Amino acid sequence: MTPDARLLYDVIEGTWPPARTWSHGAWTLRDGAGGGKRVSAATANGAVGDADIDGAEAAMRAGGQAPLFMIRGDDEALDTLLDARGYARVDEVVMYTLPIAALTDKKMPEVTCFTLWEPLAIMVEIWAAGGIGPERLAVMDRAAVKTGILTRWNEKPAGVAFAAVHKGVTMVHAVEVLYHQRRLGVAEWMNRAAAFWGAKQGAEHLAVLCVAENTSARALYTKLGFTEAGRYHYRQLSE
Repeated sequence: MTPDARLLYDVIEGTWPPARTWSHGAWTLRDGAGGGKRVSAATANGAVGDADIDGAEAAMRAGGQAPLFMIRGDDEALDTLLDARGYARVDEVVMYTLPIAALTDKKMPEVTCFTLWEPLAIMVEIWAAGGIGPERLAVMDRAAVKTGILTRWNEKPAGVAFAAVHKGVTMVHAVEVLYHQRRLGVAEWMNRAAAFWGAKQGAEHLAVLCVAENTSARALYTKLGFTEAGRYHYRQLSE
């Protein structure tokens, strides 16, 4: 069965885990330990009102975090409340999936992609060049079933990605291709490498996340056969 948006929210949590997650009233709160919005945003567990938002804001501030909420597909009422309170809408994200077999139909070229964990120094360097530093590497390390992917092209390092499996879905994160190696098919081979690796872990679907404004990445995913499974965005209060 094709993963729906609700399952993919669980897969995101399992493959890109916060440092800590806990319930607080009507909310699930997260401590991302500097790992970015995805591991730091609060999510609603049902209908909420202004008093609930007050409580979430207080809890996040008490933990040293500026208020941040993830708005999922059925959170329209919350989105409206936060908009009225001056929260800015930021970073709309598209969730894509496809059957994993769709990307294991071609044989991987030899000495192109390597799957391994712990990451090599060159992998850490490429991630750092793309703004993915120690805090996000710590997020990766918290995932249970995981791998890094190092790609070589034209006999030189070309790019890196991270993949992890949760509930039968392999999700790919943190794709970075060096500037001089772009538009050469590197990202496609990394996704195929993730599919081959995920299949060995028993996964049946591959999933990726893409900021809606990244039209070139979205075009690649469409070309590879991914279909959109849902979207989410954030509401952030500038303080």
